[in-house]
Amino acid sequence: MNGIDKLLWSIALPGFGQILNGKYIKGILFIVLEFLINVQANFNEVIISSFQGDIEGAVMLTNYQWLMFYPCLYFFAAWDAYRDAGGGRSPYAFLPFVIAAYSTTIGLIYSSSYTINGILIGPIWLPILGAFIGLGIGLLIRSGLIKLKA
Repeated sequence: MNGIDKLLWSIALPGFGQILNGKYIKGILFIVLEFLINVQANFNEVIISSFQGDIEGAVMLTNYQWLMFYPCLYFFAAWDAYRDAGGGRSPYAFLPFVIAAYSTTIGLIYSSSYTINGILIGPIWLPILGAFIGLGIGLLIRSGLIKLKA
């Protein structure tokens, strides 16, 4: 398997990429942390409510004190699995992951009140939107820094 395979497994569940890289202790630690945060934040119930369109219910179910840990854990685990598999060796390759973690966290912070055209986006969809925006910004900044360095 290459770095992309392990990155995708880590996206599926933080820790899987590390286990595939042979980093068993680190992988188990990420899985335990993911499980702990998931349970304490009511994350699966929040996901179900959001997918069923009950955004207000999802907001009420969310334990934000716990869920705030998730974006950084998630993106760090993805970056770590990718890097350990040999990916991310180019300059500033970490930037899309870091900025996605920041922007996802910001999306989570505003998820209980931010609306688009009067529609509450909620604790799943707004952070996901933030993640894509952060990845895009991270790629643009990375590209700009590489051009400046050249």
